[in-house]
Amino acid sequence: MKLTQDKALIDIDNKIDFLVKKIELLNYINPTNIQEQKALFFASKFTVEPKFEYPQVDFNSYELQRALFSVKIEEIDDKVLRNLYEDIIYEYSGLIECIDTIGKGKKFYYNSLRCFGSPKEVDVENAKFILHFENENVSLKSKHRFNVDETEEQFRAYSKRYEFSYSIKHSDKLTAIAMVLNNEQSLILNSNYTFSQADIDILTNHEIGVHMVTTMNALRNPLKIFSHGFPNNTETQEGLAVFSEFMSDSLNMSRLKRIAYRVLAVDSLAKGYTFSKTFRMLCNYGMSEEGAYTVSVRVHRGGGFTKDYLYLTGLRNIYDFYSKGFDLKPLLTGKVSLEYIDSIEYLIDNGFAVPSKHITDSYQKNSNTNKNIAFILENLK
Repeated sequence: MKLTQDKALIDIDNKIDFLVKKIELLNYINPTNIQEQKALFFASKFTVEPKFEYPQVDFNSYELQRALFSVKIEEIDDKVLRNLYEDIIYEYSGLIECIDTIGKGKKFYYNSLRCFGSPKEVDVENAKFILHFENENVSLKSKHRFNVDETEEQFRAYSKRYEFSYSIKHSDKLTAIAMVLNNEQSLILNSNYTFSQADIDILTNHEIGVHMVTTMNALRNPLKIFSHGFPNNTETQEGLAVFSEFMSDSLNMSRLKRIAYRVLAVDSLAKGYTFSKTFRMLCNYGMSEEGAYTVSVRVHRGGGFTKDYLYLTGLRNIYDFYSKGFDLKPLLTGKVSLEYIDSIEYLIDNGFAVPSKHITDSYQKNSNTNKNIAFILENLK
């Protein structure tokens, strides 16, 4: 492998890996008092603004930034790699700023904009287009509920199709109902939630079929940047994950509408909406009070977290990419980005990276039977 001959590159990659191990935004952005604030918010008839608390950040932002920018990437001979590492350092710097300003109002919001951007007008139009479709009849898969232990059993059964292992933990501090922690190779399930079969079908294909698959493929790559992430990898990773739901016939109208609601909620941040105003806006669009609270927490946490609109833009981009006949396998090599597809293929072709071993099971065949969902994806702008 060509990489073994490039000592400067290996040293730089190892230095960056050492510095950014603690930059896991999701470790810090989830409020620790969600349920308490929910009770107060509902008791006030949705008028008292929640006051969220967050985990303590356990690193010095200034020192970490200084050390990161002192890495001598000019010593990398390969121009493609040098440019990639420059982009990655700026990306990590932005994430450090995000973490450092969690709970500090507009400071966090502006840093979130820098890292994740904000919905464009066409994204808002796409979200409203989805919301025009009628809800489907409640299926049997949505009626029976499973507790967190029963849900864990189903995740373990599903995961037997993949040649890797990971840990499963339970938490009552999540804003999501499940998520993968990349650094720990673990799946976290929300212990406050009772899961339907429809939820489990979505989450297994989303969290394990993509997020855990890319985590495990990243670990096979000698360069740690595949694990820590390329710039704008969130949009691609979430797009791949929701596309896996579609291909496995798990993506239903209720789920797609939740993704659309998130776009409108993130857009409300730019309009200066308070938490309660975002909540009421979502209810006016037809969302349940429980669902509106969850989405409002997701986008208002930290001071204004804009990431959630990327699920829809990512899905649109991945659907278009796949529809044009391109191979999704290079996008499964780690926490990579669609806009760096040429760089990924260059790294593989020149011995700096390895092809994906673990392939998302649902990508083997399009099993979608929902004609409305297919119509919507074909017509997103």
